[in-house]
Amino acid sequence: MLTFDVAMPLALFLVTLAALLLSKRVEGKLKSTFEEREFRTRDTILLVVLISVAVSIVVFVPQMALIALFMFSYASLLFTFSYLFSGLRKKKALLFISAFSAASLIVGTVALLGPFSGDFVFYGGLAAYGLAVFAFASVLVELRRASSGRRWYLAVLPPALFVIVFFVFSSTPLWFPFLFDAFGVAFAILITLYLSSLFTWKTTFIFAALLTVMDFILVLVIPVMEPAATHIASLGLPVFIVLPIVPPVFITSGLFGLQPIALGLGDFFFAGTLATQTYKKFGKRTAIISAITMSVAFGVFEILLLNTEFGAFPGTLMIILGWVPVVAWKMVSERKTKNNVISGK
Repeated sequence: MLTFDVAMPLALFLVTLAALLLSKRVEGKLKSTFEEREFRTRDTILLVVLISVAVSIVVFVPQMALIALFMFSYASLLFTFSYLFSGLRKKKALLFISAFSAASLIVGTVALLGPFSGDFVFYGGLAAYGLAVFAFASVLVELRRASSGRRWYLAVLPPALFVIVFFVFSSTPLWFPFLFDAFGVAFAILITLYLSSLFTWKTTFIFAALLTVMDFILVLVIPVMEPAATHIASLGLPVFIVLPIVPPVFITSGLFGLQPIALGLGDFFFAGTLATQTYKKFGKRTAIISAITMSVAFGVFEILLLNTEFGAFPGTLMIILGWVPVVAWKMVSERKTKNNVISGK
């Protein structure tokens, strides 16, 4: 019987769609933050080299160092976006603070009074209550505030709550797959928005080609990608998204007795970057078509992998094979239109 999956291709499409629809809203503020800087060719090559080196050596990095590095990176990303959009009107700012205050109280209560035990759980619960007190103090500051500029105390709340939630729940059944996937989706979108604003159309092609080659080598030639991702995920760090195969395949173990499938955040970022750059070059309609074709191409390769014993396969190659035909078609059609216009003259 042929096994296929619609869950992960659909997730890839929805995350990519969310990134490309949000890109126009945030690109202006991100570019002003980066002072209109963009990746040049050498910057793009250096980025791919750094990714390759990081993947190759990550299995040798001590666990606590990895956790500290990822926590700092995730928290910095959350703080950056929160601060950029912290210039809210007073009512929205108060609602934002109140939501995080309530979330902190819930996390603290579950940690201290729930069925979970451990030093991290206990101290994390205390930290959550401390964050709730900080949020309450922020409400008082906000009520007395006259201006509506950016507020650092709003930007502190999301990264602080994430760090607390990780240390409280990462060793509990609540973390995987529920919170694990939720944070994975959030970070996939934020990373795409953060870095894609630095690419140009030229550097996008360079990045896509080099990253695909690098991914092919690290997955199939020097198979270090899968051990690296497994090593990081074993620490509870949300570096990929895990979903059950749909239609369901029942097994004795796995995700609630269902066969799971995982896709790294790097692949979501890759698809999101290609889609957002296509949006800037050819418009929303073409970008959405490219998001669909990338997801379909991934789904087709996924069928082959689910019904063979091939093992791991580079996700970037699956994705780029869905993107290139759309971009090629659009570039050829625009060139024909331009030539027709010139001939008409």
